[in-house]
Amino acid sequence: MSNGWKIFFFLGIQFLPVLSYAQQIDIMGLRYMASVQKSRLVFDLTAPTQYRVFAMNNPSRLIIDIKNAHLKQSLIQPEFKHPLFERVRAGLKNDTDLRIVVDLKLITDTDKLVFNSNAKDGKHLVIDLFNQEAIVASKSETSKPSQIEDAKKSLDKSQVASVANKSVMSKSASRIIIAVDAGHGGEDPGARGPGGTEEKIITFAIAKKLESLINRQSGMKAIMVRKGDYYLGLKDRVRIARAAKANLFVSIHADAVLNADIKGASVYTLSTSGASSEAARWLADSENASDLVDVSLNDKEEVLASVLLDLTQTATQEASVNVANQVLKNFVNIADLHKDSVQKAGFMVLKSPDIPSILVETAFISNAAEEASLLSVQYQTKMANAIFNGIYGYFKQSKSEANLAVLGLEP
Repeated sequence: MSNGWKIFFFLGIQFLPVLSYAQQIDIMGLRYMASVQKSRLVFDLTAPTQYRVFAMNNPSRLIIDIKNAHLKQSLIQPEFKHPLFERVRAGLKNDTDLRIVVDLKLITDTDKLVFNSNAKDGKHLVIDLFNQEAIVASKSETSKPSQIEDAKKSLDKSQVASVANKSVMSKSASRIIIAVDAGHGGEDPGARGPGGTEEKIITFAIAKKLESLINRQSGMKAIMVRKGDYYLGLKDRVRIARAAKANLFVSIHADAVLNADIKGASVYTLSTSGASSEAARWLADSENASDLVDVSLNDKEEVLASVLLDLTQTATQEASVNVANQVLKNFVNIADLHKDSVQKAGFMVLKSPDIPSILVETAFISNAAEEASLLSVQYQTKMANAIFNGIYGYFKQSKSEANLAVLGLEP
């Protein structure tokens, strides 16, 4: 199976008995999440439930039986490129119970799957399927230290500087381009607040305000990654930013957790492990790798290509952290902070090796008070201003003469 997914281990049929409830349960929606460690299904419920989960072969699939339940609306299908989930089907069982079938891309003996499930809060049914092996490591990590050093020596200093600085210098002679990504969209509404607010609506509203601020600034231009209420795959978002030759990618979201008391804004960059795993995929495509480092790799060894790509990624990650810190500083006076330092995670939309990228969690939509703030035009405007001020502050202090010039500032 692709995307580095290996064999899962299944501990047999899980059956979690809870108290029987007479009222019918509505399934309000389904969300998907994926990381290196696991894939997650989250069903939104109107009441506590009794359920069981088990797996079957030929084809490989996960079965979820929910007692005395029915669908309030059609379930959203997983993204086409999801590493594990193929599609989801649902139907009645015994006239009153709901059976949900999740077809898996994994073709193996399903008694080697491992998962965990819970419905403790009575509002969600959460099912995690665990990956027992890490995603494929970067090819560069398997190279001998002596090979890497030899490869570095074969590069002259000007070439190293050019590659390392490519992602932080202006790619446009006339302006700095910011890709503004409004999270979710279309049939993927994202998280829902206790009042029913959909994340996709909030992220788009803040993104549009940020776009306006950027376009009013001399020397800068915003590119809206998602221009309306429609679905857009995560990798497609990155491709759109790269096609626009963006200098920075900013993804806007509204966080959600089961604990409704948790609140605050956060800023994320790509984790080191996420960067290395993505590097392996980019390096596998010599055409992509050549584009990233601005150097033809046709006549170069794989180790050298890996070193060049590593230089690009190192500069990109450093720039991402610097931008994120600038944005976080501007949040202090306008929002509570969930974390007072920049966080790192393996978000797919942060994985362009040559574009500094940050993901902003503007607040917790699962917190009733913050849901109300997110609906406020005043809060949306303050949040957009804080993100813009952080972006502008970064490019102003980036020490790049090219960036200062397009902003109309003296070096």
